[in-house]
Amino acid sequence: MSQRSKTTIRIDLDNGVRLGPGKAQLLELIAEHGSIRAAGASIGMSYRRAWLLGDEINRMFKEPSIFTRHGGKSGGGAGLTEFGQELLSRYRRMEKASRDAMRADLDWLESNADPRFETADKSDDA
Repeated sequence: MSQRSKTTIRIDLDNGVRLGPGKAQLLELIAEHGSIRAAGASIGMSYRRAWLLGDEINRMFKEPSIFTRHGGKSGGGAGLTEFGQELLSRYRRMEKASRDAMRADLDWLESNADPRFETADKSDDA
């Protein structure tokens, strides 16, 4: 499979919860940067948008995924709860399993794609 190929998964639960690559990326970046602001900034997302998305993630399940520490002498910050770490780990595992299951078909698609074709539409849901 070429490096250009990309697959993503989005899980839509019966209660309306949607978990996909954007929320997983935000969780990963919060864990990496220790900050909602820095996580959002690293992908060009405003602090407000990152905070709202983080708040949504925290309300999606029975347990919160993100914890925050308020400022002060030691400074503020954010990170993943144990549940959030497990959620991200399971999402990444499902992503890999789906890629592995589709590998032969993805390779076939890639080998049959016309390298001269370029689409103007680069949206994720094309």
